[in-house]
Amino acid sequence: MKLKGKIFKFGDDINTDEIIPARYLNTSDPGELARHCMEDADPAFHGKVKEGDIIAGGENFGCGSSREHAPIAIKAAGVSCVIAKSFARIFYRNAINIGLPIFGCPEIIDHLKNGDTVEVDIDKGEASKAKNKTAYKMEVFPGFIKDIIKKGGLIAYAKKGKKK
Repeated sequence: MKLKGKIFKFGDDINTDEIIPARYLNTSDPGELARHCMEDADPAFHGKVKEGDIIAGGENFGCGSSREHAPIAIKAAGVSCVIAKSFARIFYRNAINIGLPIFGCPEIIDHLKNGDTVEVDIDKGEASKAKNKTAYKMEVFPGFIKDIIKKGGLIAYAKKGKKK
């Protein structure tokens, strides 16, 4: 599976309140959450992000509370994946559970800026800037995690079963 999108880069310790502010947690509607995704980190994010774009983050992306609203908001905003130096453990699991691909790839982050186009090859475990094609190794998901993501999340995976 390959993904390609424009980068929206954020720094270290982006917490779940910056991803989806607590004032919007009175809804579980993905569309409403998407309208407020990254609002406190970049108020203009919702108006700029397009289907397939990619969020890049520094260390400890998704720290803070354990709310699953954060990866839901990112996915509903049309973001195809998140690449970061590292992730908060609960955010990592919540993202997988809702079918949002996230990748640890510390080496590429320092080479990215807002607006760069990045190509991600999930099966090879590589990310590269579209301009220079330098491939950076990223974490590779085991088969069952790839299946969860391909099926749209843990619930869909459980309902559809392991096989297609």
